[in-house]
Amino acid sequence: MLFESFQLRSIPLKNRVVMSPLTRSRAGSDNTPSDLMAAYYAQRASSGLIITEGTSPSPNGLGYVRIPGLFNDAQVQGWKLVTDAVHAKGGKIVVQLMHTGRVSHQANLPAGAEVLGPSPETCPGEMWTDTQGVQPHTPPRAMTEEDIRKVIGEYARAARLAIQAGFDGVELHAANGYFLEQFLNANINHRTDGYGGTAEGRNRLVLEVASAAVNEIGAERVGIRLSPHGVVNSAGAFDGVDEQYLALVKQLSTLGLMYVHVLDHSAMGAPPVPAKLKADLRAAFNGPFILAGGFNKASAEQALSQGLADLIAMGRPFIANPDLVERMLQDAPLNAPSPDTFYTPGAKGYTDYPTLAA
Repeated sequence: MLFESFQLRSIPLKNRVVMSPLTRSRAGSDNTPSDLMAAYYAQRASSGLIITEGTSPSPNGLGYVRIPGLFNDAQVQGWKLVTDAVHAKGGKIVVQLMHTGRVSHQANLPAGAEVLGPSPETCPGEMWTDTQGVQPHTPPRAMTEEDIRKVIGEYARAARLAIQAGFDGVELHAANGYFLEQFLNANINHRTDGYGGTAEGRNRLVLEVASAAVNEIGAERVGIRLSPHGVVNSAGAFDGVDEQYLALVKQLSTLGLMYVHVLDHSAMGAPPVPAKLKADLRAAFNGPFILAGGFNKASAEQALSQGLADLIAMGRPFIANPDLVERMLQDAPLNAPSPDTFYTPGAKGYTDYPTLAA
């Protein structure tokens, strides 16, 4: 089933293999995509669907070094290089809209931008800055309701710009402890207004962002990524997490989104997402369902054949294997990725991995 075509709402996919979003930190000046990024994504266009690296809808969301944005015309033109290159190879591509929220350092932000979050607590841990080396995360400013209205508008505008840039759709990144999950997660969101305090309140921002994006570009072009039980960036499970996410996905289903994409990090040592929750989320969403997390050809085929998902997303194998789909078709050996070049500038460890045809 992995190599069968699939109709993703209005988008025909040539197989059921999805390239997961992978931060690679190769954007150019002013967080603008480059020719190098276009080459990287075009190399991987044999996947059924590419989901880009996390791309900020706002200057305030550029928490990591050299990540791309999608909030001005230069970035639209940069991304058009990418979408044109992928489409020329017969691929399909959506942009992942990722606001880092409190997972940020001021040194990584452009002038005038600030670190924001649902609550004032600093994210534990450290991050790389090009100017100051490794630094603790910057304390966020707790957002006002006016700030929240502004960021909803930023997501809507980024969705509109994505279509101008030639993308087939957008994915809202509500996973891995970034901005949208910061509102979802009771360990991080300590608000007492209408955007916190209860499961319904914590779900509110995600639903409003999704609705705003749908209003801009249509539900069939808006997907979402979730990671319930994820521990990245000090998220973690909390009382009522399963019930909250089930309610969230039921409401997202009424919007008719392009897909729901659920990530399980247990292959990397994190607690697993309970199998029952995955099944319940799939049942709750009336539409295409993507699973991600440590899959290989055999486990992907098994998940598809058991009806656990419609599409399977793979991440790290795509870093080192631009022709991953062909390698899996042939049961050919895979190149091993080089972690020391995951986030470094330049072509090394990015566009120079060999293909079977090389």
